[in-house]
Amino acid sequence: MANATATVAHTADSSILPSEAAHFGAMAGDWWNPKGSSAMLHRLNPVRLKYIREAVDRHWSGDTAARRPLAGKRALDMGCGAGLLTEPLARLGADVTGIDAAPENIAAAQGHAVLSGLSIDYRVGGTDAIAGMGFDLITCMEVIEHVSDPNVFVAGLAGAMASGGLLIMSTPNRTPMSRLAMITIAEGLGRIPKGTHDWDKFLTPDELRLLFGKAGLKTLDTKGLSYSPMSGFALTDDLKLDYLVTAVRV
Repeated sequence: MANATATVAHTADSSILPSEAAHFGAMAGDWWNPKGSSAMLHRLNPVRLKYIREAVDRHWSGDTAARRPLAGKRALDMGCGAGLLTEPLARLGADVTGIDAAPENIAAAQGHAVLSGLSIDYRVGGTDAIAGMGFDLITCMEVIEHVSDPNVFVAGLAGAMASGGLLIMSTPNRTPMSRLAMITIAEGLGRIPKGTHDWDKFLTPDELRLLFGKAGLKTLDTKGLSYSPMSGFALTDDLKLDYLVTAVRV
């Protein structure tokens, strides 16, 4: 029987902003609705998974046709929401932990994992909840722009990685295009809930690379994300809107 557990972290976490946790927790009940407030995440998820799968196969020289390339690996989905990316990681064979600052999201994630027949260790908290756990893979999608201190956050992720472990992160770039597309248009038209983004907290690829370096991480790859109302999201060499980055703990 599936066993999705939820553990509550009782220590205060210096990376968590209570206002951000409350904002995303309010969307917990609608997270798995592909036409609801998280509709854009549903459209983005296949592109994320394609990038993750390619990075995993490249890093561990895996069989690109294998159905469970993460078998025997420990994975963390940091800022997991209600588990939209966490569940596919489990299906790829990983022993998965999902961490989120909003208890409402973890409750929704736990319930959906049980319905999906998946065993996932869900925990409420931030980076303090996973110190020294030695994950082979950490995914962290559209999270760093919502934390109180990116330096502390990245250091916390690095400290939770195994030697040679892989970190895959996505975040918006701080450019005029991202302000227009993600805030003026997407939030203005209600495609993303208003108040989701603070453009001033977006990080450029160079800024993120510096944070990685200070935390003992080496950047391996950076890839852009583009969006078209007709065709949806796609990987691109253009980094002006949003980007994915892969780093290794050295």
